[in-house]
Amino acid sequence: MANAPVSFGVFELSTGAAGLPGPDEVAKAVADSGYEAIDLGPPGFLGRGNVLRRRLSQTHLDLAGGWVELRLADGDGFRQDLDYLEGCLDLFEAGCAEDRAWWPKPTLADAGSPQRKANPGRGKDRPEIGLDDDGWKHLARRVAEAAGRCEERGLEPTFHHHACTYVEAPHEIERFLELTEVGLCLDSGHLLLGGGDPVQAFSDWGERINHLHVKDARLDVLDRVVREGLGMEAVWEQGAFCELGQGDAGMDEFLSDVKISGYKGWLVVEQDRFPSADDSFAAIARAQTRNRERLCRYGL
Repeated sequence: MANAPVSFGVFELSTGAAGLPGPDEVAKAVADSGYEAIDLGPPGFLGRGNVLRRRLSQTHLDLAGGWVELRLADGDGFRQDLDYLEGCLDLFEAGCAEDRAWWPKPTLADAGSPQRKANPGRGKDRPEIGLDDDGWKHLARRVAEAAGRCEERGLEPTFHHHACTYVEAPHEIERFLELTEVGLCLDSGHLLLGGGDPVQAFSDWGERINHLHVKDARLDVLDRVVREGLGMEAVWEQGAFCELGQGDAGMDEFLSDVKISGYKGWLVVEQDRFPSADDSFAAIARAQTRNRERLCRYGL
């Protein structure tokens, strides 16, 4: 069981914002809440090399994985992003447990486009903002290349479907699974935003799922953002992602199915949030403790 810096407001889009907690504060809160591991967060947030290893060791946390965004629909952009991927892989190697019992999963994802970012959740009903057949072939080939680089380092990659990218809606995820061999990181909250059912998805795609991002979400907020075309930042700013069990992602059934299935991999709790002056670090930490307690009810 893992948590992530994004639950505390620390992720790529909030970098540089005032009032963000530091890495020691976040790592300690994750450990104190009963999680066994933490996600990487923005590369370098938890440190690099010996600093990263020392921070993980001091808090008795493993490294579960980390987000690696690549411009998979842009050939030139993808070539440029390969250096970034290699730098992230250096971090994952540094964060490997000494006994190698658990390895972090590089969590590959598409970067989408400005048009997709302005229209979260619309992949399901606006085919004109999706990929054509050639676009899918190029994306699949680049995913295979990126996955190969992970495997060369002895790391098992996973691919994260994500709002505002070309792999968002259920039919886009199905197309991705048909064209690639990499494992799938199922994100219950982003799937709900993309128009899917997390419980059904876990059943349908279980054989390909090798990583889980567990988040709950409020459909009324998601529907308003999609309907009004507010953009992805509004999803975070308006608190769409909530504590487990307080939203509409069917957490009770979903977590029960995960337990029954015998799933063997990282389960990363994410309660994505933008930093707000109304948030106290103590309150955020207590919410992550409650999320961990809910997992315990299912023997997770």
